[in-house]
Amino acid sequence: MQVRWLSAFLDFPADEFGGEVTFWRAISGSTVSPPRGEHREFASLEPFHGDPHLRVQRVDEGPGGVHLDIHTDDPHAAAEEAVGLGATLIRNADTHLVLRSPAGFVFCLVPWEGETTRSRPIRWPGDAISIIDQLCIDIPAPDFDAEVEFWTNLTGWPLNPPGTRPELVALRRDPSITIGILLQRRESGTTDDSTPATGHLDLATNSVPDEVARHEGWGARAVGQYPKWTTMVDPMGRRYCITSRNPRTGA
Repeated sequence: MQVRWLSAFLDFPADEFGGEVTFWRAISGSTVSPPRGEHREFASLEPFHGDPHLRVQRVDEGPGGVHLDIHTDDPHAAAEEAVGLGATLIRNADTHLVLRSPAGFVFCLVPWEGETTRSRPIRWPGDAISIIDQLCIDIPAPDFDAEVEFWTNLTGWPLNPPGTRPELVALRRDPSITIGILLQRRESGTTDDSTPATGHLDLATNSVPDEVARHEGWGARAVGQYPKWTTMVDPMGRRYCITSRNPRTGA
């Protein structure tokens, strides 16, 4: 399978949809596309430059979350490959296929529609530069090694050289695609190991303090501070991270 493009999909319950879209549109510096889908449940967050890599969906059941769309030439053939690597097919919707990774993270295989242009970071007042450019998959510790193998085999993307934190493993970014994939081993005791893998978004910036202050102005809260990132929750309690990385390269 050739990964042509990646989209991070934010899934919002119906009663939170409007407020969540407003918040994520504001912090990403995007506009919102016209709604689409049978029930007008989908929209894209349109960047000022480049093809959309952030999308939103209104869901009728459950708390929502984030999932990954993999855009490829032949989604059905890609689904067969994914199942052979250990994924589970949840639904064949003809236009797209919904699957679950071995550790339980939901992703979709969708047709590639010509997306090629990587988004540019935005320079905000005060000279902070930022972009939402990474999906972090949070994986139960017992499933971590197998999940890393699954994503490297499925995408064909090798691992970056190991860093100082063994619980974080990044796939080597395709420089033409905006979204990168980070795999994180959940700390033992933070949650039940039987809980499926989940995901959250990471924002890259040259100034974490400035970005934190800007997001707090839109109603977010900082809930954890670390040397290289700050963990935030949006106004509805959805977790994400503001990270000290190069917004232009993701490094």
